[in-house]
Amino acid sequence: MESLSPNIFVSNMQETIALYEVLGFQVTLSVPESGEDLVWAMMVNGNVTMMFQTYGSLAEELPEISRKDGGSLLLYINVKDIRGFFESIKDKVKVLKGLEATFYGATEFSILDNNNYVLTFAEHE
Repeated sequence: MESLSPNIFVSNMQETIALYEVLGFQVTLSVPESGEDLVWAMMVNGNVTMMFQTYGSLAEELPEISRKDGGSLLLYINVKDIRGFFESIKDKVKVLKGLEATFYGATEFSILDNNNYVLTFAEHE
């Protein structure tokens, strides 16, 4: 195996893209290539790639994905300069847990995205 790129199902693609742009991600590919009616988008920030897709785009092909937003999923993302990153976004996102030092040597904080997914950002210092 070489990499993992989650494909996360979302209700509102434009809101999702806007939020992840605040986190420093940029759209690199989308279907269609542009416009307001995107059904899929790939966003990248450094070595982290995430894909987002609307529920409706696969509803017939994979009905198992038709569920409510969010779920028992936490995305754990390693970053550099966690304190600077936290300061730059804390007033633009819903912070669930502020900066904390963990017993395993990381500094972390957690946010909730617009689709009710939990993102935990960490720096192992």
